[in-house]
Amino acid sequence: MNSHLFKKIGIVFFLLGRYIFAAFFLYGFWHKLVKGWLWSDLMQGFFIKRLGELPANSFQAYYLEHFAIPLALPIAWIVTVGELIIALGLFAGFAVRANAALALFLVVNFAAGGYYNLSLPPFMAFSVLMMVLPSGHWLGLDKQLHLKYPDAIWFK
Repeated sequence: MNSHLFKKIGIVFFLLGRYIFAAFFLYGFWHKLVKGWLWSDLMQGFFIKRLGELPANSFQAYYLEHFAIPLALPIAWIVTVGELIIALGLFAGFAVRANAALALFLVVNFAAGGYYNLSLPPFMAFSVLMMVLPSGHWLGLDKQLHLKYPDAIWFK
């Protein structure tokens, strides 16, 4: 009986974490949208400023100089729209594992661009946990969609 109670408590806390994670990405989307990142050079300016703060021979400087700065506007779109997709998917429990993989991809790229801070490792770890655990089946659309489309990898 106690093991089921602990399991239920663990699932509730994990789902709470999923919703907090989704809220973080929804906030990121909203912030970029209202600040005009999708139709301005704001992201490029942030990249150029960050490049000046990094050691010249570092991987992060190379990443910014040769990838992020030249492609700043498409990256702004990918990050902003990606954050919205992740947030909506995690809130609805829709393709949770795929959305967690996309979140991990974005967070790893933030770190690669020199925007590493102490919040990134927990986000990376929680992304991996969401890819491993079936939280979309616990609460969300994934369970019903998996029953309807058992061969679709998106709803496993």
